[in-house]
Amino acid sequence: MQPPDWQRCTEAELWRYVAWHLEGEGIRSVLVGGAVVAIYTEGLYRSGDLDMIADDVNRHHLEAALAAIGFVPTRSRYYKHPECPHLFLEFPRGPVEIGEQYPVVPAEIEFDGRTLRLLSPTDCVKDRLAGYIHWKSRASLDQALLVCCQQRGRVDLVAVRDW
Repeated sequence: MQPPDWQRCTEAELWRYVAWHLEGEGIRSVLVGGAVVAIYTEGLYRSGDLDMIADDVNRHHLEAALAAIGFVPTRSRYYKHPECPHLFLEFPRGPVEIGEQYPVVPAEIEFDGRTLRLLSPTDCVKDRLAGYIHWKSRASLDQALLVCCQQRGRVDLVAVRDW
């Protein structure tokens, strides 16, 4: 897989590149957080970082796998590519959960022969609403509404209501 244009890449392009390489190293990951909003709103929202939850099984190989594609650790769980000034990676500990909802089954897409995972549009909306409820963040509510508008027909509003 070709690397993205580091100077201009979107969250979606960077996620596909990183997740594809991690999958090739046997590290299963799930994209969560604001970068999922950026993907489902096709760039109307920009996150600035990618939160990826890596499985615990091969997590000890994470730093080497990221180094192989040019990422260096900055502090804590952050990784930056020297040619990509506008986006960075973070790897919070799992499991993937939304409020009290566990387990969360991620959406899967096939990309260049590998399976990549991210929150579904419905779970993305729940995640943003959880941020609104917990932190009283109006921005999180706005993001949830933006995903609902951009992903009409893909957000299960009954599931959101029941959650």
